[in-house]
Amino acid sequence: MPVEVRDATMCSAMYLVRADAARAVLAYADVDVTEVLPGKALCTLAFVRYGDSDLDSYHEFGVAFMVRPPEAGRPPTRGVLSGLKDLRLNGTGAFIHWLPVDQGFTMEAGRTIWGFPKELAEIDLRLTSPYKRCVLRKDGRLVLDLLIRPGMPVVTGPTPMDAYSRLDGVTRRTSWTMRPRGLRARPGGALIRLGNHPIAKELSELGLPKRALMTTTASHLKMTFHAPVELPHY
Repeated sequence: MPVEVRDATMCSAMYLVRADAARAVLAYADVDVTEVLPGKALCTLAFVRYGDSDLDSYHEFGVAFMVRPPEAGRPPTRGVLSGLKDLRLNGTGAFIHWLPVDQGFTMEAGRTIWGFPKELAEIDLRLTSPYKRCVLRKDGRLVLDLLIRPGMPVVTGPTPMDAYSRLDGVTRRTSWTMRPRGLRARPGGALIRLGNHPIAKELSELGLPKRALMTTTASHLKMTFHAPVELPHY
């Protein structure tokens, strides 16, 4: 520790979804979603090509939700600005709900070290064209086909984050830092087609496909992952 990612390419699409539907998806988790707007939560779909990392080269797809820290206590009374107040007072993190990869070593390392819900899947990434595309299949069934159109250049510095995961009845928090180059962002910018896999059905219950709130791409991304901390049951 820490585990270093020296070069990766990342594309993501963020969606506003119904908070009650997100809570139903995360019923097994010891966390609560952040209502960024009354009755609305944030769900992010991301695909990454890891070119150079301590866990070798591989492809990854992620389904994550913005959540409140488990120790934050009861959410604030619902109101137009309650989500912003909650973010300011308690912060937020990303709960990793599903994290398929296409290589066995990173799957075992991710599950064993951080408790990330990694499992094997077929992840076809097409990143050389102007439109970035991920075709994801699991157990021979299509989960989704996600197309992202890069936006305008954005300048940002290192971004520290907390990732939460729950595996084998244990909730963990992992601190990590992203250092992107070639970052682009735009409103909308994603086209998604769902397949017939159970995860696709789960995404449809969140209201997908729909217009993305925002999409981001990073042509070169460095990341540092620290050791996880096991959290008590709240």
